Amino acid sequence: MHSKYMNLQRANKFKITETNITIPIEFVLLGFSDIPKLHWLLFGIFLFIYTIILLGNGIIILITRVDPSLQTPMYFYISNFSFLEIYYVSVTLPRMLMDLFTLKGNISFLACATQMCLFLILGATECFLLAVMAYDRYVAICNPLHYPVVMSTKLCTQLVIASWVIGIPIQVGQTYQILSLPFCDSNQINHFFCDIPPLLKLACGNIFVNEIVVFIFAILIVTVPFMLILASYSRIISTILKLPSNTGRTKAFSTCSSHLIVVILFFGSGSVTYLKPKSSKYEGTDKLLSLFYTVFTPMFNPLIYSFRNKDVTGALRKLFTKFLAL
Repeated sequence: MHSKYMNLQRANKFKITETNITIPIEFVLLGFSDIPKLHWLLFGIFLFIYTIILLGNGIIILITRVDPSLQTPMYFYISNFSFLEIYYVSVTLPRMLMDLFTLKGNISFLACATQMCLFLILGATECFLLAVMAYDRYVAICNPLHYPVVMSTKLCTQLVIASWVIGIPIQVGQTYQILSLPFCDSNQINHFFCDIPPLLKLACGNIFVNEIVVFIFAILIVTVPFMLILASYSRIISTILKLPSNTGRTKAFSTCSSHLIVVILFFGSGSVTYLKPKSSKYEGTDKLLSLFYTVFTPMFNPLIYSFRNKDVTGALRKLFTKFLAL
């Protein structure tokens, strides 16, 4: 009788195909269920962070649109980056907040696939957009006389569109190949959103080829843009060091330092997650690293770009002055 009950319970969670491969009807995101006593505290913290991300990036988008002094290619990219950050965190954070509020992590197979696909596409877009921003700084510092001609409105728009589009076919294909795998009896994802590493841990059979494919895609999406960024900054630093005055060197470094900090934060945590060997020993560390590049880095970005940039702080002062005068 007990065995019959267990089989019926399992049938509610899995659909059995003719080839005896289990396809989950839904997954369960475990998230932070191992610390239930802190769920309200975590809910409050992440809600506050999400609000800060929306406000901070929203303000940057606003001032780059309304302030004439910020109508330049660099701030065009920063504005697009801020929009991307809002979209990027909105794929994972609202779902995590709902799970913390309800203490339930049930997510349908389709919703899980959609979340993972969007997250991967936006992550790839961020990698390529950061590379484009590095190229913008390279042209501005290494070829300043040609900068207005090279970084035309047309080219800026094309580079942003390419950053958004280039990762779509790769990440749609990657989502399909991961979620087409046969899964074992467990449908519990030890993570706070649907991502590749925790889903691979649920897969059955020999998944060596799939892991190799994931690794190759990670190399293409993460390593290639990062190498382009390194190439740009090696030329930038070389050019800056040759400048005759300390004032010129300081000004040139200040225009690049904000972007460089964002690059280190995002690529550092992301590359460890996707390029390290699969292991079940450090699942807590994996979640912490994922929090870093999905939540904390987007929160820091507006602060880095605003407080370290005199043009942005000046535009903010003018905006608040106009707002208070109304």
